Amino acid sequence: MKAHDGMYIDGAWRPAAGRDTIEVVNPVDEQVIGHVPAGTAEDVDAAVRAARAAFPGWAATPPAERAARLAALRDVLAARKDEIAETVTAELGSPLAFSQAVHAGVPVMVAGSYADLAATYAFEEKVGNSTVHQEPVGVVGAITPWNYPLHQIVAKVAPALAAGCTVVLKPAEDTPLTAQLFAEAVAEAGVPAGVFNLVTGLGPVAGQALAEHPDVDMVSFTGSTAVGRRIGATAGAAVKRVALELGGKSANVILPSADLAKAVNVGVANVMSNSGQTCSAWTRMLVPAERYDEAVELAATAAAKYGDRIGPVVNAKQQARVRGYIEKGVAEGARLVAGGPESPRDQGYFVSPTVFADVTPQMTIAQEEIFGPVLSILRYEDEEDALRIANGTVYGLAGAVWAGEEAEAVAFARRLDTGQVDINGGRFNPRAPFGGYKQSGVGRELGAHGLSEYLQTKSLQF
Repeated sequence: MKAHDGMYIDGAWRPAAGRDTIEVVNPVDEQVIGHVPAGTAEDVDAAVRAARAAFPGWAATPPAERAARLAALRDVLAARKDEIAETVTAELGSPLAFSQAVHAGVPVMVAGSYADLAATYAFEEKVGNSTVHQEPVGVVGAITPWNYPLHQIVAKVAPALAAGCTVVLKPAEDTPLTAQLFAEAVAEAGVPAGVFNLVTGLGPVAGQALAEHPDVDMVSFTGSTAVGRRIGATAGAAVKRVALELGGKSANVILPSADLAKAVNVGVANVMSNSGQTCSAWTRMLVPAERYDEAVELAATAAAKYGDRIGPVVNAKQQARVRGYIEKGVAEGARLVAGGPESPRDQGYFVSPTVFADVTPQMTIAQEEIFGPVLSILRYEDEEDALRIANGTVYGLAGAVWAGEEAEAVAFARRLDTGQVDINGGRFNPRAPFGGYKQSGVGRELGAHGLSEYLQTKSLQF
């Protein structure tokens, strides 16, 4: 697609306030594929003013009509699926097949789920002698990451619009072309002017201005825990609503009764998916000591198959970061059984699919989020040891449990300090709530729980 040289504000593409631009680079060949405006506080202010002006009308729009606009958005995204996939592949480096199935396909499902919810959600209920209304929070500032550029946008914008909120989106600077495509889709779907607005720019400038703007009632952010803390502090100082989906170091717990080969192979695939750039990836594989060597061999063999099947990481900084973690793992005594810090290609921001054995819970690679195709395999002695290791990080976003009997896996999963657990390879559910415990965030996305984040409650007593 051709990049727009302006911001999408109040239903139209408008010139940016400043002249600075951001280069969009293809991480496969390191070539510049476009430029977008580097938004300023002035751009953010214009977008917020448009959202504020549009809010009363959109909030008063019947839920059935909001549902119809979301259904139209779903249909536009589905019709433009190939263009979306090609754009994500160009600016993120994701293999085209993965972009088609996940980066373009999942947002269609999520948008559709909110079209359904907007039409059926109980925005009002009777509680004794009271009528309880669910009303939109107001103007939402949405700040999204680059790793799933369209999914993260839809997971915030769709529920906000379903609730009756208006939105200003600040997407990641690495993947702004996908965000511009989304703005085109919003316009094509007939969403009224000002209800959705887009400002491209850098986080410390446009993102900070959006989080701090006094007319923004809620900030929804997905990204690193470090940035999330700053946004949470800013929102807290203004006593405004905040939703934070942050980092993860999820455990894949393989109990002794599990089908080891299946659990290991699915676990490796999970970590390598999207080149490891998934906050919920199961980057710690916990294996019973008596089956440890077998699991390591299976994982090393599985990882070797991904050498030419995964794309690069998003940019040079991320490549250096991931390679630095791999070097740190070696320095701290973990044993490389696949991959390593050397780049597998002369061009592009590629990282070798990497597996570490002999990882202990205290090692850096077992505690910190790497955000690359790196798996750590840890051994445990019994279930209590496995539970201690699994819960032994500051994160609690996702995880997995494998066992011969589903009930055994469920019993263990209930004891995990994490927001979502896949049982024996459970499938993704776009209507199930997603979000974390501890430093993995505040609030939930997807489904009815995701919608409720954008609502506030009023009680009328009779």
